[in-house]
Amino acid sequence: MTADQMPAGEAPQDCTMCPRLVEFRQENQTKFPGYFNGAVPSFGDRNCELLIVGLAPGLHGANRTGRPFTGDYAGDLLYPTLIKFGFAEGNYGSEFDDGLTLNRAMITNAVRCVPPQNKPTPAEEKTCRPFLVEQIDSLSSVKVLLALGLVAHNAVLTTFGVKKSANKFAHGALHRLSDDICLIDSYHCSRYNTNTRRLTTEMFEDVFRKITGLLA
Repeated sequence: MTADQMPAGEAPQDCTMCPRLVEFRQENQTKFPGYFNGAVPSFGDRNCELLIVGLAPGLHGANRTGRPFTGDYAGDLLYPTLIKFGFAEGNYGSEFDDGLTLNRAMITNAVRCVPPQNKPTPAEEKTCRPFLVEQIDSLSSVKVLLALGLVAHNAVLTTFGVKKSANKFAHGALHRLSDDICLIDSYHCSRYNTNTRRLTTEMFEDVFRKITGLLA
């Protein structure tokens, strides 16, 4: 697929904009030749009302499968929650071809390529941000953005030109981005956060109850 055929807001799989991430990708292509190993495309309904923004692909999750939050622990909480609240249909099977579909929702990442130790640099976040800007501009029906973690929260605020100092990250916090769009925060649904009970299933579902209320 050529650059002019890419859906709005998507990076080419072999994106070369961040040298450190390209080097890491090349290492992984040698170590894990069966993995997707590229900029992971967004997943879901382009007529979405809800856009979920994560941090970056996980090495053995989305970087392996080519679908956000698919194949690692974070997806084990995210996708069943989306199904429960009517934003997804099917069964989450931890693979790209499990048949799961999203309704009125899309999932993307602030950084589209897997970073070493799951930690993108500020420069990499800035370099990748135009994809998020273009994507949001192309989603005419979006009303709510869900930021999973602080990096995603900051990426969304910067995209909308909203002051971070006036919109602090907090689990369940709601921020007005424009007359028509708001942001809601959640702790990232990572294994670490759930194992330490910083984020419980009930806490995560409470965020989705707020989202369904906003979209009602």
